[in-house]
Amino acid sequence: MTDMLTQAGANYGFFFDQEICTGCKACQIACKDKHDLPVGVNWRRVVEYSGGSWQQSGNVVTPNIFTYYTSIACNHCEDAICMTVCPTTAMSRRDDGTVYVDPGKCVGCRYCEWACAYGAPQFNAEVGQMTKCDLCYDYREQGQDPACVEACPSRALDWGPIDVLRAEYGTEDATAPLPDPAVTKPRLVIKPHRNAQPWDSATGTIANPKEI
Repeated sequence: MTDMLTQAGANYGFFFDQEICTGCKACQIACKDKHDLPVGVNWRRVVEYSGGSWQQSGNVVTPNIFTYYTSIACNHCEDAICMTVCPTTAMSRRDDGTVYVDPGKCVGCRYCEWACAYGAPQFNAEVGQMTKCDLCYDYREQGQDPACVEACPSRALDWGPIDVLRAEYGTEDATAPLPDPAVTKPRLVIKPHRNAQPWDSATGTIANPKEI
C-alpha cells in the first residue's frame, strides 16, 4: 500500500496471511537490518506453532498434526496497555494511530514489556531504553511500505488503515498462539491457516521459543 502516506486518524495496522507464510523470516531479518537492532532485540518475530498426534486404527496410522507460522510485531492496539502502564508517557501515539517510544521520556523501566501480551516493546541494553515497531514511520513518510511488508517473498504481509484491511480481509485477529484480542483490541487482521487453532485451545506448542 505504497500510496498510503501517513494521515491523521488513519489508525494503521497490519494484515497477515497465515496460510501462505512459509516461515522464511525475511520479514524479521528486514526489520532487524533496517533498524540496526542488536542481538536479542527483534521487533518482528516469526512463531512456529505445532501440535496434534498420530492416530492408529489396527494397522493403519493416520496423521492428525499441524504446523503453521505467525509473523507478529506491534499491533498498535486500540487499548494499548503499554501506554497505560508507562509511568513517563514515553509510550505515545501518533495522529495516524501508531504507537511509538519517545526516547526523550523513556527511562527503561520495562513496565511496557511486562504488560504487553504480544511482547512488542523490547529493551535495548545498548541505549538503556525500550524500543519497538513504529510501522516504519520514516518509510511511510516517503511513500514506502514498511520494511517487513516489502521484504516478504510470498506477500503474506500488508498494512494500511485497519478499517480498510478489515473490509478487504475480514476481522479475524486471534489464532493460537496469540492471546485474547479482547485485552488490547489489536489493529491486526489474520487470514487463518487451514489448520489454525483457536487462541484459547492450547492444542499445540511453540516450536521455536528460543528464537522469539
